[in-house]
Amino acid sequence: MKNDKKQEAREEKERRDEIIRIRRLNAVVARVMAGMKPPEELTVTQWAERERRLSTESSAEPGIWRTSRTPYLRAPMDAFTDPKIRRIVMVAAAQVGKSEFINNCIGYVIDQDPGSILFVQPTTIDAKDYSKLRIAPMIRDCPSLADKVAAPKSRDSGNTVLQKTYPGGILTMCGSTEAHALASKPIRYVFGDERDRWALSAGSEGDPWDLAMARQTTFYNAKAVETSTPTIKNSSAIEASYSQGTMERWKSKCPHCGSYHEIRFSDIRYEYDKKEVNHKTTYKVGKIFYACPSCGCVSDELTMKRQPAKWEADNPSAYENGIRSFWLTAFVSQWASWESIILQYLDAIGNSRKLQVVYNTCFGELWEDRGDLEDEDSLMARREDYGTCEDGTPVELPDGVLLLTAGVDTQDDRMEYEVVGHGHFGETWGIEKGVILGRPDEAETWRKLDEMVFNRVFHFRDGIGLRQSMSFVDEGGHFTQDVRLHCRERIGRKVFCIKGIGGPDKPYTAPPKKQKIVVNQITLGTCWQYQIGVDSGKQIIMDNLSVQTPGQKYCHFPRRDDYGERYFAGLLSERLEYDASKKQPWIWKKLPGHERNEVLDCRNYAMAALKALPHSLDEIDRKLKAARGVKVEGAAAPKPAPVKQQQRRQGSTLDRYYDEW
Repeated sequence: MKNDKKQEAREEKERRDEIIRIRRLNAVVARVMAGMKPPEELTVTQWAERERRLSTESSAEPGIWRTSRTPYLRAPMDAFTDPKIRRIVMVAAAQVGKSEFINNCIGYVIDQDPGSILFVQPTTIDAKDYSKLRIAPMIRDCPSLADKVAAPKSRDSGNTVLQKTYPGGILTMCGSTEAHALASKPIRYVFGDERDRWALSAGSEGDPWDLAMARQTTFYNAKAVETSTPTIKNSSAIEASYSQGTMERWKSKCPHCGSYHEIRFSDIRYEYDKKEVNHKTTYKVGKIFYACPSCGCVSDELTMKRQPAKWEADNPSAYENGIRSFWLTAFVSQWASWESIILQYLDAIGNSRKLQVVYNTCFGELWEDRGDLEDEDSLMARREDYGTCEDGTPVELPDGVLLLTAGVDTQDDRMEYEVVGHGHFGETWGIEKGVILGRPDEAETWRKLDEMVFNRVFHFRDGIGLRQSMSFVDEGGHFTQDVRLHCRERIGRKVFCIKGIGGPDKPYTAPPKKQKIVVNQITLGTCWQYQIGVDSGKQIIMDNLSVQTPGQKYCHFPRRDDYGERYFAGLLSERLEYDASKKQPWIWKKLPGHERNEVLDCRNYAMAALKALPHSLDEIDRKLKAARGVKVEGAAAPKPAPVKQQQRRQGSTLDRYYDEW
């Protein structure tokens, strides 16, 4: 009897255990099947309006998500569910909802279209903070997400600070320096926040964003989202990514003329009072208006924030490449008043670090601190047309040029040069900026230099021509002896090798010195070398660039492709900074994003060549006038021979005069 009862108890226990195993198996299968369930026909916007609940920890307006409060987020969110789009880039100021855009996309993935997510922040600390303050509250307050992500109650729940598991995927959060997290397993979704604050390299393995994107290769339906506030012009990672996409700007409609424009700080007008209290300046902002760039009519803040607005793309063809990019300023935010932004700006005036924060986080603009230096845009704007000849060809030498010098910078695979024209009182003209491809130790490279620079004749409108009076070639780098040898061969054309010497106490030019030419440990002779104080030359160049009126020390530039954005970025690549740790504290440093300074070096060498060259501009001016048949005091003016237009390139030169020096 007892044995029968024991047997029945064992059988009952086995039945209960079997039921438990079946239930567990069903639960596992259900979770797997839930991950395989196809997504509903919903956009991210529709999902957010149905499921999303804003948390008190991260929102000034907790409760149901309303896209009407941030209408500019509709297009970026819906781009995430557009099958043609693989990558979304958002450049945004603070307080415009950038983080909620990311959260809505992540919530949609977990609930509707699951797959593994890699979410990268600048540092691991940033990743932990974002997880605690934004991801965890979102999951807690959205029932559809709370049902899918296990509660963080046990070690094996699959829900930790940096990892959240759900049916069909796992959300992994990490910092940009963690190479092992960025380059291990395949990932369908990649999110990168605050890209401009990321490390340049994940350990020794390279760019973190490239490592993360490489994990999406096997997914035909992969998505990548890249967001950040902008930072420094030409060195901003998010700026570069934005330029690869559709380059869309949120533009508001003017209530007066109906034109659409992005609201920028430069179009906002305001009045303010300044008050000194205990040696501290305080400000009170009065009337604030927006002035339409098209019609000039003014509108108040409330009117502009209620006006119809839309995204307009500068590069719509990028849509075909699967990349949409968006740029937002804080002037459209419902939570950042124009008055608060203006007050931040006024308080930051005089402090470049504070101003950068205002430009980046409030204006949503890139920052470039140049001190008193000119910027590329202003120099580009003052380029001029040197004119055309009767046959329609461009004038090479504008009136005012009396003498030409050239500066050549030596690189391992090319020679970069600039020909500069000089006139009275330090006035200069950019004549030509070019690049000769080829190694400095190859004869063909120097043959091209002869053709394009050293033996070249440049012509005025009337056909009179000038050659270089002196050329300086940098002997730095890996081909010093080759440069010396080739310069010695061209001594008759006044081509000299130079060596740049840094330091504020070095003179711009000094008498040349003889240097040995040693090739394969064999001395082939000597050549003349000029040593130039490059820091002194840079200061002269920057001082001249600040002159605004044509005349003494003014710098002219032609409106041509060789004097485009790259030229001026290189010309303005350095600035003088104070470093108290240095023996000579004032040193020249490259500006962020301006790593290429060959243009500045070429101009520096050309200016040094002028200073080293014995010359009399008055005498040259008289000879040019005489060649043109203009009567010169104390000399009979010869009658000029008629210059046929087709023979203009064979016009007169002033070689005889230069050979006298």
